[in-house]
Amino acid sequence: METATVKQNGSAKKETTTAKTAVTKKLAQEAVKPAKETPQKQNPDSAKQPVNLLERIQRLEKLKGISAKRERLVETLLSLSRFNYNSSDSCSFYLKDASGMEFKTTNSNLITLVATQLQTTLENKKEELEKQLMEFEL
Repeated sequence: METATVKQNGSAKKETTTAKTAVTKKLAQEAVKPAKETPQKQNPDSAKQPVNLLERIQRLEKLKGISAKRERLVETLLSLSRFNYNSSDSCSFYLKDASGMEFKTTNSNLITLVATQLQTTLENKKEELEKQLMEFEL
C-alpha cells in the first residue's frame, strides 16, 4: 500500500512525532478516561427540610388568595364582555377620583378603545395568575 502512495504522490510521508503532538495525544487520552469517582449529588427532595404546619397553612392561605384574585378577575371579564358599548349616544364612560373630580365622555370610539385595552390587560393578568397557580408549591 505504501508503494502505491509513493507512486501516486511521488514521495512517501514519514510519520513524525513532535513534543507538541505527544502532549496533545496524552491529554486527549486522559480526557477520554472515565472519572474514577464522581461525587454523588443529593436528591433535591431529600435535601428539603420538612415543612411545619404553620408554614403549610400560610402557603395554603396564599394559594386561596391567588385563587380569589383569579375568580374576581374572571367575573370582571365576564361583566366587561356583556357590556354593550357600541350603541350610539346612550353609552357613557365616567371616571371619578378620591377628591370628587369627574371625567365623563360619550365618545363611543374612546369608550371602545378603553374597554378593549382594559380587557387585554385583564386577560394578561388572568394568564399570570393561572401560571402562578400551576407553579405553586404547598
